Amino acid sequence: MTQATLSTPAARPLARLRDPAWYQEYGVYVAVAVVLLFNALFTEHFMTADNLRTQLVQVAPIVIVALGMALVIGTEGVDLSVGSTMAVAAALLPLYLGYGLVPALVMALLAGALVGAVNGTLVSLVGLQPIVATLALFVGGRGLALVMADGQLKQIVNPDLLSLGTGSFLGIPLVVLIAAVLAVAVAFLVQRTTFGRQVVAIGGNRSAASLAGLPVRRVLIGVYVLCGAFAALAGILATARLTASDPSSLGTLMELSAITAVVVGGTPLNGGSIRVLGTVAGALLMQLLRATLVKHDLPDSTAQIAQAAIIIAAVYVARERRSR
Repeated sequence: MTQATLSTPAARPLARLRDPAWYQEYGVYVAVAVVLLFNALFTEHFMTADNLRTQLVQVAPIVIVALGMALVIGTEGVDLSVGSTMAVAAALLPLYLGYGLVPALVMALLAGALVGAVNGTLVSLVGLQPIVATLALFVGGRGLALVMADGQLKQIVNPDLLSLGTGSFLGIPLVVLIAAVLAVAVAFLVQRTTFGRQVVAIGGNRSAASLAGLPVRRVLIGVYVLCGAFAALAGILATARLTASDPSSLGTLMELSAITAVVVGGTPLNGGSIRVLGTVAGALLMQLLRATLVKHDLPDSTAQIAQAAIIIAAVYVARERRSR
C-alpha cells in the first residue's frame, strides 16, 4: 500500500524532495532564486540593472577561478595556491607592460600555467597529497609576488589593460563575457572531449583508470595547469578592474571562495563528477548572499557564518547521497 501510494504521480514530487540527489543537483539554483525573490520583495534598489551588473562584475573572477578548481576537484584533488597565483600574475604585469600588452598578458598566463605544472607534477609524479603539494605554493607564491613587486602596490595606467576590467561589449562587461565564454568552454571540455571524460574517470577511480590505460599523470598535470592559468587570468582581470597591482592582498581567500562555489554547486569533493553550471550558480549564490546581507547593514562576518552554514549543508547532502 505504501509503495503504491509513493509511486503515484502526486507523490513523486514529494519523493524527489526527500532525495539528497535532487538537492545536490538543483538545490543551488533554488537557493539563487530564493535570494533573488527575497531581494525583489524586501531589499530596496537591489534588483536594478546597475546593481545586478555590479554583482556580475564582482563575481566574474571568482567564477573563473572556480571553473579551474572544479576540474581539479573532479580528479579528487584541490588547489590551495590559486590566490597566490593571482598575486604572481598581477605582480608580473607592471614588469612586462613596457614591452606591450600582449607580452605582459602572455608572461602572466605562462606564470600561472607554470605554477599549475609544478602542482600537478608534485601530485602526479612525486605522489604528494594535493592539499600538501599546493600548500607550498600557497605560501611561497605570495612571497614570490611580493619580491617581484618590491612589496609595493603599483598603479596600472595602460589603457588597453584597464579596458579588460572596465570595458564592455554590447553593454555587457568584458569580465562577465570572458567568464561566460570560459564556462561554456569548460562545459564542452568536460562533456564532449576525451580529456574531460578522462578527468572524470580518474576522479571516480584512479586505480581503475590507470589499469584501463588512461594517461593519469598527464591528465592530472593538465588539470592543474588549466587551474593555474585560469587563476592567472582572474588575477589579470582583477588587476585591470582595480587599476592597480597589489600582490599583498589580491586573491586573498580566493581558494576558499572557489572551493565553496564548487561544493555548493554540487561537485562532490571526492571527485568523479564535475558540475560546471552548478559551479557558476554556486559562486553567484555566495556573491548575492554577501551583497544581500551588506544591503541590510549586517557585518561581513555574518555573511561568512551564512556561507559556512551553506557549505555544511552541501557537504551533508553529498554525504547522504553517497550513503544511499
